[in-house]
Amino acid sequence: MAAHVTLRSPAQGALVRAVVDVTSDIPASSLRRPNGVVLHALVERLADRLLIVGDPLAKARMRGALAQRELLAADGGALTGAEMASLLGVSRQAVDKRRKARQLLAVELPRRGYLYPAWQVSEAGVVPGFVEVLAVLRTHDAWAQARFFVTGNVRLGGKKPIDRLRRGDLEAVLRAARMFDEHGAA
Repeated sequence: MAAHVTLRSPAQGALVRAVVDVTSDIPASSLRRPNGVVLHALVERLADRLLIVGDPLAKARMRGALAQRELLAADGGALTGAEMASLLGVSRQAVDKRRKARQLLAVELPRRGYLYPAWQVSEAGVVPGFVEVLAVLRTHDAWAQARFFVTGNVRLGGKKPIDRLRRGDLEAVLRAARMFDEHGAA
């Protein structure tokens, strides 16, 4: 059953029509619970449609937004400062202080503030070795740092650095981080 929604502008109406148009040949079962493949297809089709409207950077912006969403959803999702404080058993101010001291990783989103990837902590606190690796990656922005931790790395046999840290393989992850820091690549 469709809900009634009031559109606030002609541009919003054009966007809704574009989404309906580009999803018309995607099976309804796929649209009920969109997965990564469906979302990527939607982004590609919608970006192509928006390019016709005249925004030459629409496709790049949409890909970037989707990449950010995937990074935030990786391996446990993202937490607010208050949620991270609760998980670590510290105050919200202590979490903010750790972020500023580069002992916790947070990415900043417009209108949402800082979000903390959940994968950097375990039941015992911050994953052992995480702070040391973060220090090696200090010259990169928070999004690149997050990407390093949750993307398979050839120097680690295709494994994600955060998984190798959880297994206690700090030296291998530090070596991979140094190479990432030198070359900006995994």
